[in-house]
Order: sequence, then C-alpha cells, then structure tokens
Amino acid sequence: MKMEGWSFKPRDLIAVPNLITYCRFILVVPLVYFFLQENYIVAGIMIGLSGLSDCFDGLLARKLNQVTSLGKLLDPIADKVTLIAVAVCMLMYMPAILPIMLVLVAKEFLMLLGGFILLLKKITPPPANIFGKVATVVFYFTICLIIFLKAAFQIEITELIVAATIFVAVVMLVALAQYAVTYFRLTSGKRKN
Repeated sequence: MKMEGWSFKPRDLIAVPNLITYCRFILVVPLVYFFLQENYIVAGIMIGLSGLSDCFDGLLARKLNQVTSLGKLLDPIADKVTLIAVAVCMLMYMPAILPIMLVLVAKEFLMLLGGFILLLKKITPPPANIFGKVATVVFYFTICLIIFLKAAFQIEITELIVAATIFVAVVMLVALAQYAVTYFRLTSGKRKN
C-alpha cells in the first residue's frame, strides 16, 4: 500500500499512545541498570512494564483514534531497542547463548532494514501481524521467567535457559518469515487476495 499522508503533525508528539511509546524507550535505561546491578526482580518488572505498554499503546491508538505516522514509526523502533537491550543483558548473564541472541538481533535488524526500505519506496510498513505479536509475548514471557527463577528461587539451569532461548529464536524466525512474505508482496506490487 502506498503511503498517503505520511507526515508528522505537532499534535502527534503528545498523542497518548506515543507518550506510552516514549516511556518504553525510557524504561530501557533502568532495565539495563538494574540488570547489571543484579537486581533481577526490578529488571524483570521493567521488562514486564515495557511489554505491557507495548500491548496498550496500539490498543489505545485505535480506541482513541490516535493512530499516527509517528507512532507507526516509533513503536517498532521501541520494540527493537528493548529487545536488543535485553539481548545484551542476557549475554552478560549467560555468554553461552551468544549464537541464539545473534539470531534475534539479526532478525530485528532485518526487520528495521525492511521497514526503512519500505519508507524509502514510499510504502507504508505493515502493522505487526499475529506472528510478530506472539513472538514478542513469547520473548517477554521467557525472559521474565528466566529472571524470576533466578531472582526468586536462585534457579539457574543452563539447559533450560538455552532451550527456552532457542524456542524464542524459532518463534521469532517464524515471525520474520511471515514479515518477509509481506515485504516481498508489498515491494513486488502484488496484493493479497
């Protein structure tokens, strides 16, 4: 779909959903800080808040009729920044999961690159699909579970963490494949019937 009205209006800056998205960017700082301080409970709360706000900004945008071009641009960037921050923290926590985290970061980079190319071609990037939403929920839930088990019960089973991270990577790669199909359909000019 070609972009129509892809412009930023001053009122978009203070739209409620966009304010929530700004908070997601801000939450990255305490998330990383508390994780590095090994205060995993507070870090987990920051990840949980980020995940909840990710759910609510889109819902509010539609409910309040405040879907904006700025929000469509910032929301996926906030997702990527949060995911990369969590990936870096998890790597510091358990360096053995480097290959899996590289897959996750590569997926996010490819999605950002695809969105940027669509913008350059003046094509509106598609909204998150069900696969992307599920991948995000699985990612947040898995990371929170790993952090919770460590913080609350001192449970740190390497095999479980690696298996959970592999599962997250597979779910995210399925989401990437779905987005790739949409990307190639949009760039080739073919429409879904």
